[in-house]
Amino acid sequence: MFQRVLWVSLTQALRTIALLLLPISFLTLLAWATAGSSTANTADPIRVAIWLWLACHHIPFSLLLPPAQISGFLSYLPLGALIFPFLVIRKSFGRVINHIDIGEQSIRLARSLFTGIYSLCVTLIAWLAQTQSVKPVYYWAPLIVTAGTWLTTSTVVRKKRSLSFIPIDIGFRLIAVALGISSLVLAISLFVHLEMVKDLTLVLQPGILGGALLLLINILFIPNAIVATLSYFAGSGFAIGTETIISPWSHTIAEIPALPILGALPTVRHPMFLIAVVFFIAMGSVLLTATISQSQRVTLQSFIAIILATLFLSIMSSGALLTSSLDTVGVSLWKFPLTLSIEVGIGILLGMFAPRLFDLISARNPLRKRGA
Repeated sequence: MFQRVLWVSLTQALRTIALLLLPISFLTLLAWATAGSSTANTADPIRVAIWLWLACHHIPFSLLLPPAQISGFLSYLPLGALIFPFLVIRKSFGRVINHIDIGEQSIRLARSLFTGIYSLCVTLIAWLAQTQSVKPVYYWAPLIVTAGTWLTTSTVVRKKRSLSFIPIDIGFRLIAVALGISSLVLAISLFVHLEMVKDLTLVLQPGILGGALLLLINILFIPNAIVATLSYFAGSGFAIGTETIISPWSHTIAEIPALPILGALPTVRHPMFLIAVVFFIAMGSVLLTATISQSQRVTLQSFIAIILATLFLSIMSSGALLTSSLDTVGVSLWKFPLTLSIEVGIGILLGMFAPRLFDLISARNPLRKRGA
């Protein structure tokens, strides 16, 4: 039994690597052949393909930037790229389950073996892909990939929902609604600042193939921009470099990286947008209303689920972008979760105590007593 599950998990883990790495390698070879090279060393595009594959897993990179070999760090990676390993891992683990005896113990064993093998392979590839100038931070791979793979494989087997899933569902749905509204606002901002987006694109002069790759990169960075928009309206804002802040009450920025999607950035302060805080307070009231039929424990668990989801989004959509002047890009790791938690918490408290306070005031109102 163990040997069968081990063999199936091993083959599917290797298949998972190939399913994503081979298409990326083809695209990089195509780009390398189109652009031309002074040396006919095909190892270069293959190595770049491996780096892109690692970036899809959100593995950060330590760099030595030419020509002065200045040290840099790249951890601000596109949140949208996570969809590729998510889909491939999910499909491969589904095949693992189809090849073994369906049982709770077998599935847990398969999930543990598949996660461990896949994480070990990613860590080994990250270690082998190091060069003098580009070094994937391979020791982060076990933590990042293990957590991501375990969560992904947990979505494959759909069992009957128990009451323990209710708080998670409610919390995640509220966050999804907030992200959906933020995406609409981002789309409007892109349309309003379309001329700036065009100027940033023309500065790069990417060409036909480069333009297609630039479009793909901007699409993959859209989730990062959505999270930054959500943080902006929550009041905590976000950064585009060291000692910069873009929020409704502050607008301090030195330069904009040549990424067309950043053309949607606000150009001045907009204190009026702080009215959006009311929406997050309302989220807390809605959360209380949705869980009031359960118990206060369910309300607390849903609130914790929102905090953890916000913390996850903060970690995955922030980081450093190559140079020292851009070592802080994206939302704050602590300001955004803290601000959103306080606002949602205020909404919960208002939902709990406002009706009681209103009833108390009404009971002491002599006019109401006469009307009765």
